[in-house]
Amino acid sequence: MTPSYANRRDIRQLGINPHCWYVVSSSQEVTSSPVGVILWNQPIVLFRDTQGKINALEDRCPHRQVKLSHGKAIGDEIECTYHGWRFNGGGDCVYVPYLQENQKPPKCGIKTYPVRELYGFIWIFIGEEKPDNEPLEIPEWEHLNYIATVATIHTQAHYSFLVENLMDMYHGHLHQNWQAWTEAQLDYITETDNKVDAYYEAQSYYKIDKIWSISQLFFRSLRQLHPERLTVSYIYPHWYSTLGEDFKIYCLLCPISVSETRAYLIHFTSLNAFWRLHKLPIKFRKFIKNRLFGCAKKMLDGLVAEDVKMIEEEQRAYQNHPQRRGYELNKAIASVQRVMKKQAIAN
Repeated sequence: MTPSYANRRDIRQLGINPHCWYVVSSSQEVTSSPVGVILWNQPIVLFRDTQGKINALEDRCPHRQVKLSHGKAIGDEIECTYHGWRFNGGGDCVYVPYLQENQKPPKCGIKTYPVRELYGFIWIFIGEEKPDNEPLEIPEWEHLNYIATVATIHTQAHYSFLVENLMDMYHGHLHQNWQAWTEAQLDYITETDNKVDAYYEAQSYYKIDKIWSISQLFFRSLRQLHPERLTVSYIYPHWYSTLGEDFKIYCLLCPISVSETRAYLIHFTSLNAFWRLHKLPIKFRKFIKNRLFGCAKKMLDGLVAEDVKMIEEEQRAYQNHPQRRGYELNKAIASVQRVMKKQAIAN
């Protein structure tokens, strides 16, 4: 998993730190049928057992090397669609339909991966050692004062392009129809071996301070510019941002290969300003939270589509002329590049 010497010199060829938790799927995407995913060139199959627990195995039947994700879940096992061989959650072959009475299933176990289901997502750990850290915390997911919207990012580009896009708040110029902020000015940066915090001063289009304020997500005419602190943070390998007191966004990354990245963007709208709402029964507040889930979907999808177009153009430009380097003025980009290199090379 450690990049070669040549890769260490080129951020666009950089590998990943395998000793981290990555998000490979939303919980909703894994139901009764197995789902195949890829995390940094490693095909993985996810399936639920009879208790609803997620299992993560190498997506390969050791018999003929076909994908187990083509098969189906039977009880607590996954069955290969080719010959009907079955494997348990521990990766052991437990059944072959045409074994004779004196035969036992072959000892041809396949690799398993530590897996967690948290905050509506499936997290995978592909490091060789047992994980000694936890997935990124997302306390707003269950908090009754935050309304969530989820969008998927799937781009044919190296993950570094996406991380740089997320850290660069000067590109609000791109999002003329969807932007939540404008006039960003970088104030200062803090940096450690695994984290970068960039603090911007900006003008926000949204203010969630009255009961009708959430309608600003739908009607542009109701928006009014006002100053807000805009903070973006890269906690390797994921990202989050806050815009004033009203909005928080997470981006959970799944690098697929050197030229493909998948990620989940979670946008939270805060209801903290509505103190009367906090006094209502818990059941009703849960109803409101669930009923408003996805309320910012149109805006989020619009932002993602515009960003992906630019990111993929950057990737193509790099592939056509890898020796060219851009003229970067945002110091936050240099900071996240240093962190990505430290994490990938050191591990």
